[in-house]
Amino acid sequence: MSTTEAKPTRHKPDEVDQRLLNALQAGIALERRPFLPIAETVGIGEDEVLARMQVLKDAGIIRQVSAIFDTRALGYESTLVAASYPDELLFDAAAVINGHPGVSHNYRRTHNFNMWFTLALEPGSRLSLEETLDILARETGATSMRILPTITLYKINVQLDMTGDSGNVARVAPVPAPQRGDGKPPTDEDRAAILILQEDLPLVPAPFDAWADAAGIDPDDLIAKAQEMQNRTVMRRFAAVLNHRKAGFGANGMAVWKVPDDSVDDFGSRMATFKSVSHCYKRPTYDDWPYSLFTMVHAKSKDACEETIAALAAEAGLTGDDYAVLYSTFEFKKVRLKYYSPEYRAWEAIAIAGAPLPTA
Repeated sequence: MSTTEAKPTRHKPDEVDQRLLNALQAGIALERRPFLPIAETVGIGEDEVLARMQVLKDAGIIRQVSAIFDTRALGYESTLVAASYPDELLFDAAAVINGHPGVSHNYRRTHNFNMWFTLALEPGSRLSLEETLDILARETGATSMRILPTITLYKINVQLDMTGDSGNVARVAPVPAPQRGDGKPPTDEDRAAILILQEDLPLVPAPFDAWADAAGIDPDDLIAKAQEMQNRTVMRRFAAVLNHRKAGFGANGMAVWKVPDDSVDDFGSRMATFKSVSHCYKRPTYDDWPYSLFTMVHAKSKDACEETIAALAAEAGLTGDDYAVLYSTFEFKKVRLKYYSPEYRAWEAIAIAGAPLPTA
């Protein structure tokens, strides 16, 4: 049997698909027939919801439908990392970086720091973030690596407006910064449920029943546990994650801002009200990285992205000297993290032994 992955089919979402994708991103109900409320919202039948979702998955527009957990709330350490490489080393370095199971996102961006990736380490890791990154930097020939963990989270909510009804500079009412769990470490029961809920939801009328049957548990108990973790903000939501580019959002701009330290909270809270901003964080600065406020903007074109960023600058009273925009030009990796995977300890064992690091 061939191991070659099937190429996604081509599909251009119609208006119904667009409404469906908006509803799926907003969240899927934690109930026995979760696609019925989606069908009612979109104005089609449950069977059509499932059929359209299958087409959208086959086309690679929907990456996955699953629980979206707060990594730190599960006890993992995590950080954004900026790295600089000579162009001739970049792709080989990315293969090694991607070989770490805690790397979920990795992009080439338009800056001297030309590789940007996220790294998570499981609780009880033998190597710290710093030690892990020292190994990765040494083994890949990085000229520089900067650790950029979240200091303050103002917003994280990736929901692409497929219909385009909102416009590029639409605002929402200010909301409190998202909570990041309740401070309680996951129990054995939590971990057992997470192993199920992090997988891709089956496209059947009663998908939680299918999961529960396979695990030998009661579906109502699984759903109740999922709802409990959502109430505790350990799980942010249960929703579809889209492939930005395949969904038509070709411009992925990370706008970073030089903001006085006593103004970051005010500016971050205001920038988070823009619907086109999916992420907004305060991060540390360095001598060669003076930007403390990060905003991610997804748009269907670079011009649309620039329109949003110009509105953000105007909102904060900042000029072109106060910010930079780093565009994603290549996606090295984008996956959902797999929690409680033996791959973490296997990677650490290889790194500690000084053996060649795995690639992906």
